[in-house]
Amino acid sequence: MRGIPLSVHGAVEMFAAPAIMAAPFLLGFGPAATIAAVLVGVALLGLALQTEGPARAVPVAAHAGFDYALALAALVSGVGIGMVTGEWYATVFLVGVGVAQVALTASTRFSVPRSA
Repeated sequence: MRGIPLSVHGAVEMFAAPAIMAAPFLLGFGPAATIAAVLVGVALLGLALQTEGPARAVPVAAHAGFDYALALAALVSGVGIGMVTGEWYATVFLVGVGVAQVALTASTRFSVPRSA
């Protein structure tokens, strides 16, 4: 069931990205988890900025694929950080970000009105 419009999808990503980037500093993650979370947040913000407008660099058809790849990166980095550093709270956070990204992407209608 894809009930979330693309504009709402972009807005959710726009608000989530800074929160993901700030979380490691607020929650006291180690260096590896901080770098991973900031990189995921930066990539998410970049994708969110490409959601709306006629001059988007990422086609709408490719946006979902990039979203799923970003979710996979968050999941893999979270599990890897947990296994290597033992920071399981960072693992839970990054895996949660990946799962949330999959849920958002799976729920989004990736279509643009003809006038856009």
